[in-house]
Amino acid sequence: MARIDQTPFEAVITDLTHDGRGVARRPDPRHPEGGGKAVFIAGALPGERVMAVQTRRHRSFDEARTDSVLEAAPERVSPRCPHFGTCGGCALQHYAEDRQILAKQRVLAENLERIGHVAPARWLPPLTDAAWGYRRKGRLSVRRVEKKDKTLVGFRETDPRFVADLRECHTVIPQIGERLGALSALVDGLEARRDIPQIEFIAGDAAVALTFRHLSPLGEADRAALVAFAKAHDFAIFLQPGGVDSVHPLYPDEVPLSFHLEDWGIELKFRPLDFIQVNAGLNRKMIHHAFDLLEPGADERVLDLFAGLGNFTLPLARRVREVVGVEGEAGLVQRARENATHNGLGNARFYAADLAKDLSAEPWMREGFDKLLLDPPRSGADFVLSVLPLKQFKRIVYVSCHPASLARDAGYLVNEKGWKLQAAGVMDMFPHTAHVESIALFEPG
Repeated sequence: MARIDQTPFEAVITDLTHDGRGVARRPDPRHPEGGGKAVFIAGALPGERVMAVQTRRHRSFDEARTDSVLEAAPERVSPRCPHFGTCGGCALQHYAEDRQILAKQRVLAENLERIGHVAPARWLPPLTDAAWGYRRKGRLSVRRVEKKDKTLVGFRETDPRFVADLRECHTVIPQIGERLGALSALVDGLEARRDIPQIEFIAGDAAVALTFRHLSPLGEADRAALVAFAKAHDFAIFLQPGGVDSVHPLYPDEVPLSFHLEDWGIELKFRPLDFIQVNAGLNRKMIHHAFDLLEPGADERVLDLFAGLGNFTLPLARRVREVVGVEGEAGLVQRARENATHNGLGNARFYAADLAKDLSAEPWMREGFDKLLLDPPRSGADFVLSVLPLKQFKRIVYVSCHPASLARDAGYLVNEKGWKLQAAGVMDMFPHTAHVESIALFEPG
């Protein structure tokens, strides 16, 4: 393969990609009118003129990074984090916060049009909350780098082969973001430092837990060092020597991991590797937002698919006659049931089911529902929508973490099943990243 020409070239940025890079056309003497090969340039914003350096070559497009900004867009701001541009955790810190969410709405609109061939009857106002120190769950990569004689603890670099050498992070909760250096020093001092590939963090209202994945047994000295660190920084420490079921507390013996949804009088208990929404403030607003669209009635029966721990299901139980939550992971279903009991909710029932298989034999499917709420993973909900008897629902509210799968499923509901996409909008669950969270309301045609 020929070497990539590293000579800086000038480019005018016309758009933003779905992952936050500037879009330009590489100057081509064969196309003086402005054609040429598309190039996606990290660190560049629409309306800017930059000098860029190519980093990768593909058949239909190239990749590059911004070398210098010749004419800056008025929306350009100084990134707060000194690691921005190296760390791959954020893509948009150089873009004004009020413009980031508009760019995400544009991504959603383009996906709905291009993939689903649909458009909402109305756009919902974007939903936002705190943009810094919000991330309460995540996974830190760990790597011992002999050339640097240190252990790195952080997110992956923009080149995912490498772990970013981070001193701080401004998007994760301060208890973690301000202690990355201390975590690095802790792991570097362990005998097992080469056998710890990752540390997961999760925060409840009263505790922050760190789960250390380790590929070899930890000696007494290492265990003592972890306990001392936990006591010094007010962390709970869990160990994970194998799969998810191997996770167990090191210190303290009992860890009160939970968060409250005060508006509904709900406390959700969870385990250290469970899925919870990463942005606590936005999560509360999102639940309100979903219920405003769903309009659950006191005499209605609601189906909540991909229910997890009951983040939507349990608050819904305060509003309706009965709600049924269905989730594929049996462990989450068990904890959702425990949460229902803990909160005294006898009208919330939970079932484990593979939502990629036929559900017609499930007993809860035969009882009928009034409305549907679903919050699927990135892969979306195309199969389950194809097997549900959709005519029973008066409304469908679809919460999405991936605009392309939402667009595909919206196209199915509208163009094949005759539903109407009444409203859609974006929610900034991950500010400063290119991640697009969205919500859509469907009603029968």
